[in-house]
Amino acid sequence: MSELKFQISISLDGFAAGPNQSEEHPLGEGGEQLHEWVVKLAAWREPHGKEGGEVNASTEIFEEALDNVGATVMGRNMFGGGPGPGGEEPWRGWWGDDPPFHTPVFVLTHHEREPLEMQGGTTFHFVTDGIESALAQAKEAAEGKDVSLGGGASVAQQYLAAGLVDEMWLNVAPVLLGDGARLFEGVGAGVKLEQLRAIEGPDATHLKYRVLS
Repeated sequence: MSELKFQISISLDGFAAGPNQSEEHPLGEGGEQLHEWVVKLAAWREPHGKEGGEVNASTEIFEEALDNVGATVMGRNMFGGGPGPGGEEPWRGWWGDDPPFHTPVFVLTHHEREPLEMQGGTTFHFVTDGIESALAQAKEAAEGKDVSLGGGASVAQQYLAAGLVDEMWLNVAPVLLGDGARLFEGVGAGVKLEQLRAIEGPDATHLKYRVLS
């Protein structure tokens, strides 16, 4: 059965992005440090057209996160492009003409827009009627495979608070950001977790949880 699985990199002080997010700094000031563990991996670099890279304890985490994924849900800010529907030249995302998803992607937004078909099998669908609708559409498109919750922090908070997340994977980087988008802001104390795994990588600690309620 299709499940909603959420993976994100966070700082030791609980931020999923640094302060002052913008088109110039989509992860906020200092936020790029959260993803240094994955950018170093050969498994990440190859599909992004980059050479070299490492194979280490974090490799299996990255590869497992991509396994059995049939669709992705993300927020408007993660798709990017600034406020509004996009004007005469609508934003096409941060990833160029061949985004790394290669599956349908459902973008939560307040602005209606026709689906955006890209190279490599990625099509962005823009959903204006809420998180439940986006998840239902993603599960249908996934055809029995899992749905990946791409973030950012605000979208993760909404799905967690609504009890719709099945598994949560946290990649904790040894970084203190001090400010920014706090991952669990407003989620509340009602979410119960069962720890399934903890793996120490050279640049991050990888924690996996089953969300019980």
